[in-house]
Amino acid sequence: MSRADLDKKPYDVAGMFDSIAGRYDVMNNVAALGQVRGWRAAMVESLSLRPGDTVLDLAAGTGTSTAAIEKAGARAVAADFSLGMMTEGRRRQPHLPFVGADAQRLPFADASFDAAVISFGLRNVQDPRRGLAEMARVVRPGGAVVVCEFSTPTNGAFRGVYQRYLLRALPAVASRFATQPDAYDYLAESILDWPAQEELRRWFAETGLVGCQYRNLSGGIVALHRGYVPAEDAATPAQTGAPAPGDAA
Repeated sequence: MSRADLDKKPYDVAGMFDSIAGRYDVMNNVAALGQVRGWRAAMVESLSLRPGDTVLDLAAGTGTSTAAIEKAGARAVAADFSLGMMTEGRRRQPHLPFVGADAQRLPFADASFDAAVISFGLRNVQDPRRGLAEMARVVRPGGAVVVCEFSTPTNGAFRGVYQRYLLRALPAVASRFATQPDAYDYLAESILDWPAQEELRRWFAETGLVGCQYRNLSGGIVALHRGYVPAEDAATPAQTGAPAPGDAA
């Protein structure tokens, strides 16, 4: 099994990621033209971490984002449902705790974490709204839920260029650098099938999160979404009127 389909059966998606784990991070950086590090830094910043915060990094893959969260002073748990990705992650990041987890049925108690984040993984969940609800469930009241995901470029002309890149150039790049190039056909299809920024913001609100905001990165190629689990006895940063993050180039 080297690729999944847009019905995103969990077994198929996990098997696909198992098959590309070894070169996944390298291929990502090549395909993103070296922008991954900047996107990751923006994700960590959006968590507004305090020393000792506990963070769930869902769909953590090999733990590159988890390591960045820990470097910022938090305690992070890397959760994924691909055994291949976690095996590669444990080899590279032996100090990190990796936990097998299905995003639709997280094996954690309510309010276990100060924040939860998923980077470039929510679109691979068969029922992404259920995944969002599970993230909100395991975060304490007042804590943040953050999604960093590919999105829709805001400029129409650039959007057309980007779509052609996904459909034509990305497969060519994958054929050169990836161990299972056809897996990247699915990844391109899943990006094009993913909802635009405003619809994902609505999903956040429908989940019951408050202060829902998003920030465009790289002209909307990526969008960084954030919402807060409602707090009854203390205002979240969003509830106090803190300004929403602006667009990033």
